[in-house]
Amino acid sequence: MARRYWNINLEEMLEAGVHFGHGTRKWNPRMAPYISAKRKGIHITNLTRTARFLSEACDLLFDAATKGKQFLIVGTKNKAADSVARAAIRARCHYVNKKWLGGMLTNWPTTETRLHKFRDLRTEQKTGGLNRLPKRDAAMLKRQLSRLQTYLGGIKYMTRLPDIVIIVDQQEEYTALRECITLGIPTICLIDTNCDPDLADISIPANDDAIASIRLILNKLVVAICEGRSSYIRNP
Repeated sequence: MARRYWNINLEEMLEAGVHFGHGTRKWNPRMAPYISAKRKGIHITNLTRTARFLSEACDLLFDAATKGKQFLIVGTKNKAADSVARAAIRARCHYVNKKWLGGMLTNWPTTETRLHKFRDLRTEQKTGGLNRLPKRDAAMLKRQLSRLQTYLGGIKYMTRLPDIVIIVDQQEEYTALRECITLGIPTICLIDTNCDPDLADISIPANDDAIASIRLILNKLVVAICEGRSSYIRNP
């Protein structure tokens, strides 16, 4: 896999607060190699290492995108939800940003059945089919459609398991990460100082609580995917 230049700037990361970790009492000792200092009771992440692993992740995503691979971005906490949706839409990726339903990947046949139901209800709504039903039945199906839109809206076009999963906040999305590990799906994970860096295939040490930090990291990853997709389109 060839290395490329991704314009990863340490000053830009400092401005976004990527270097701020959790309090020194809330940390995982396995993160020690990725921590450069302590400041006012907070661990400070080594941004040189952040840049290195972010660059590696971009290389992996670019290479995968040039081969037409499919990506899933997962980040369900409030601070990450909007950034996850915007990044995924920009890069034409699938995403989950509301709630991870247990078994979403490991029990793919059930998820696929839900997606078929979701698509059928959307079609019925668009064609006016729901309005022709009795009010009680229509109301029930509209509530069901609303729930499916909330939880499956970001993966409505997913027809198979993703090739790579990008995870924002390892602890918040631990169930999703374990499902990927069980299925052997490669993962790229933002990890704060309270996380285990050994669980994901590529762990990017970064502040996973600040919106600016999450957005910056996702933007770099999305650029890599978009450039890879452009190369795939030009050379199918």
